Amino acid sequence: MPLYSYQALDGKGRRKKGIIDAHSSSAVWQKLKDQQLYPTQVEVAVAEKQGEERELSLTLFSRIGQTEVTRATRHLATLLNAGLPLMSALGILVDQTSHPAFRKLLAQVREEVREGKSLSAALAPHMRAFTPLYLYMVQAAEAAGTLPDIMERLANFREHQQAVRSKVKSALAYPLLMLLAGSAILFFLVVFVIPSITGIFQEMNQTLPTVTLLLIGASEFIGQYWWLMGIGGAGIFFLTRAALQATPGGQRLRDKIKLRLPVLGPLVKKMAVARFSRTLGTLLQSGVPMLTALEIAQKVVNNSILSDAINYAAQEVTQGESLSRPLARGGIFPPMATEMLALGEHSGNLEPMLFRIADAYEQEAENKIMLATALVEPLMILFMGLVVGFVVIAILLPLFEMNQLVR
Repeated sequence: MPLYSYQALDGKGRRKKGIIDAHSSSAVWQKLKDQQLYPTQVEVAVAEKQGEERELSLTLFSRIGQTEVTRATRHLATLLNAGLPLMSALGILVDQTSHPAFRKLLAQVREEVREGKSLSAALAPHMRAFTPLYLYMVQAAEAAGTLPDIMERLANFREHQQAVRSKVKSALAYPLLMLLAGSAILFFLVVFVIPSITGIFQEMNQTLPTVTLLLIGASEFIGQYWWLMGIGGAGIFFLTRAALQATPGGQRLRDKIKLRLPVLGPLVKKMAVARFSRTLGTLLQSGVPMLTALEIAQKVVNNSILSDAINYAAQEVTQGESLSRPLARGGIFPPMATEMLALGEHSGNLEPMLFRIADAYEQEAENKIMLATALVEPLMILFMGLVVGFVVIAILLPLFEMNQLVR
């Protein structure tokens, strides 16, 4: 349905404006009258079909990021906790949202809620923006009548997850920037600078040192075939990636390799366990049943090996066993996590213990990342120094030999 922007007057003569979703302008007028509003202006805001270019623009350039969803969740939680009805809160949310695609989505959700749907049912068709975890928490909140509290909890959860991701990205940004800058400098030296210098040596028809010959050969090869090397490297990367993602067996092999990598493996496991624990704790605290919560939480670990271990534990839970024992038997989850989980089950404080597990492993992962990035910087500087030293020696050796011949 198209979106219409409107201006109207209420019963006391106050001006109102907003966006409404309807099949036609006459339907807009009828909806506004049903809300005891008297429209003065109705215009098409976003037509349902404005050609394929408009749809492509919304798809490619107006993707709804998770930051937008998190910000809207925080605003909605604040408005609901302030005592505003859901419809009024959604109306304010639509007016405050500047992102075109997300504003359209929220307007559609508001209209479906106005027509009698629950909030979770209105959000359900928009799975690209709202995750299953989000929908189940809203559904549980509606069943318990605690929507303001759950929205607050959901906003806190999403903000925390984004903060963790931001820390990881910021820690990796500097090493990646150094790698790109160093690679660009080396490429420029090898392709443009070195040939002009070594060409002088070749014209002199004298025997060159081995290191100089290696440098000249590498420079000529990269200068002639750099484009082929780039295409070949990209092709191998994408073909390998596609092969590891095309089949369940390939995905399991990829995930097994991730967990067994010397430095990256423990880090991947810690981050996955932290995501699982925080997600499960948030869902259980919001009133979602254990089996449903496990089904959702196993999807956020993003690793089929860990997901299989959680699925096995869920099957054992259906047989009446505790969660910690089958996770410990699987041998995938760290012993500290399963021991803390068992302690939480025995003491009746499972949700707080899950949050403690998440905090502990997030902190460990953050420390590992900081340590790794601190080590990467000097190692990259050392590598760059060795490469530059090799280039300098390869250029200076012939000059020294020429100097000896002149004497």
